[in-house]
Amino acid sequence: MIQNTMVQPLDGLKVIDVSSFLAGPFCSTQLAEFGADVIKIEMPKIGDALRRFGSITPEGDSLPWLSECRNKKSATLDLRTPEGAELLKALVKDADVLVENFQPGTLEKWGLGWDVMKEVNPRLIMVRISGYGQTGPYSPRPGFGRIGNAFGGLSYLAGYPDRPPVTPGSATIPDYLAGLYGALGVLLCIQALQKTGKGQYIDIGLYEPIFRILDEIAPSYHMRGYVRERMGPGTVNVVPHSHYPTKDDKWIAIACTSDKIFERLAQAMGRPEVAGEGKWGKVKDRCDDREAVDTFVSDWTSQHTRDELISICEEFQVPCGPVYSIDEIFEDPQYKARDNIVYMKDSHGREHAVPNVVPRLSETPGGIKSLGPSLGEHNDEVFRNRLGLSPERIEELKQKGVI
Repeated sequence: MIQNTMVQPLDGLKVIDVSSFLAGPFCSTQLAEFGADVIKIEMPKIGDALRRFGSITPEGDSLPWLSECRNKKSATLDLRTPEGAELLKALVKDADVLVENFQPGTLEKWGLGWDVMKEVNPRLIMVRISGYGQTGPYSPRPGFGRIGNAFGGLSYLAGYPDRPPVTPGSATIPDYLAGLYGALGVLLCIQALQKTGKGQYIDIGLYEPIFRILDEIAPSYHMRGYVRERMGPGTVNVVPHSHYPTKDDKWIAIACTSDKIFERLAQAMGRPEVAGEGKWGKVKDRCDDREAVDTFVSDWTSQHTRDELISICEEFQVPCGPVYSIDEIFEDPQYKARDNIVYMKDSHGREHAVPNVVPRLSETPGGIKSLGPSLGEHNDEVFRNRLGLSPERIEELKQKGVI
């Protein structure tokens, strides 16, 4: 178990997470990894859908659940019932943050929208993640990560120009990015709260973080009407900046983002005459002759193994790296040196490998205390210790299906 016993940045921060699947839960996980006390609210008997998504352990837990809902307490509560809604309000009254990712209008339908919650707790920070955000003509539509990739503009760019758009690595990229932006929003709101004394809500559509990271795609279209198309592994505006084959049937990534770096690559290749004052010495020259430049580099990389190429590029200070599969990641010394993979046991004693905490803080680092909890594992702690309900009342609520 990797557990940080030092002071953590978010010690004392109380978070209630009523979200499901990935975007909202990942947001609260970021907070939990740095000390926040997170209670994950789930439907009685059913739980979060993430529990049943992905590879399932023999004990019935999904790997995404164990990894992405770590450091949390699980309590069951049916928010659709009047009693469940009142219990959530009681929890929120003493909380700092509420995280949700229902379709807009769902919490309002249950009498748990922002207008209600800010009255319950004027200092509350509420994270609201949905497919298209809380406003606009598309706000009522359901959304998942794949839709965020597509609507945000990333899917259109993924793949080759003569083939259909493909999944850009993972359909869940928008969920993770939205979760990260949600956690960032919480930290910003904490700072604002100290200045104003007022809480506020954070509104994120899944597509918005995707659109935000597409570098110059928006200003380029506005300035010159340029619609970027799919380029395979290539990169707009620079070349060579792609993935290239190696002699041992692997791939290497090489990134020449300037004329100076290309000059160093040309020297490494033993062809310095093509750089500098040569035919490909300027970015524009290379971009105008993109296919020939990439072929030129591919012919060279195909004559060497991947390890040889990395050694040569390092000698000439050319940015490069292996295009890794997950089995290679597990064996890489850099990953091992930085403990990027952590081995943790779940509540059944089964060991799992999960990504370590990011970012890495020198004085108040985050940590992993536990993997995703069992459904309702902390009901007594939450309802008895935090809300002061009697054992009899808790049993009554269980019989009603409220918890």
